[in-house]
Amino acid sequence: MTAPDHLNALRAFEASARHESFAAAAAELHVTPAAVGQLVRTLEDALGTPLFRRSSSGRTRLVLTEAARRALPDLRAGFERLSLGVARLREASPNGVLTVTVSPAFAAKWLLPRIERFQAAWPDTDVRVDVSLETRDFVAHGIDIGVRYGAGGWAGLVAEKLMDEEIYPVCSPSLLGHRRLRRPADLGAFKLIHDLSVNARLGFASWTAWLDQAGVALDARRGLRINNSAAVLQAAIDGHGVALARSIMARDDVAAGRLVRLFPEIELASALAYFVVVRPDRASHPKVTAFRDWLRAEARAT
Repeated sequence: MTAPDHLNALRAFEASARHESFAAAAAELHVTPAAVGQLVRTLEDALGTPLFRRSSSGRTRLVLTEAARRALPDLRAGFERLSLGVARLREASPNGVLTVTVSPAFAAKWLLPRIERFQAAWPDTDVRVDVSLETRDFVAHGIDIGVRYGAGGWAGLVAEKLMDEEIYPVCSPSLLGHRRLRRPADLGAFKLIHDLSVNARLGFASWTAWLDQAGVALDARRGLRINNSAAVLQAAIDGHGVALARSIMARDDVAAGRLVRLFPEIELASALAYFVVVRPDRASHPKVTAFRDWLRAEARAT
């Protein structure tokens, strides 16, 4: 076997071991199960030892041999080091891509409507937007900078507050035009739309908190529940009810008249905020510095 053959076969083995299945490994590696099986068999022939035995207890699955089980942690560590080395080489390139991670809702409602202004100011910098609800490992995914929503303080990252926000109700102009909604108590006649994108245990304000602030006793458990802030606003725009909105997400829709802010005299500040987060080793990189400065400027203008 050549070195590339070894690498492909080892990747096939590691994925098969992790999933306990050639089919699942094939889906991850974007090849056929037969190709994965052949790569593993070729590796077994080259090493002169079996790597798996088949088990039919409960379900058919792959079971590591003792030799394979002992070797697997070293192989995984090797792949992690290879990934890190490739990331370091990519970062060293002056023409490398700036990778930014944000949530899907923040991308849709704040970043992407503004990103052209950054690209106009820095035309030689290519931006890759990594959109995910997961808390990404910046090193493993080659991420340079991101925006996170929370109370601050993420291990291994430098965090700087970017924007505070308020929580307030919004609805479509058409909904407002067809039914009376003059006092907070009138919300009892409307379907409430709940934003479940942030865990309430982190301090995210709920309808209950807003109604308490308004001094209104209503059953806030009912209504439509959505786990994406952009979709919450779209549901309100489409007239499905009254949404409890995050001001940073809703601001452009309110300014454009797609949504109406209700009861602006009632203020409820969020305990959470938006933070720019960067890897310490990337904090002074010119592209990262430029993007961070641009984020600050956009936040001030928001």
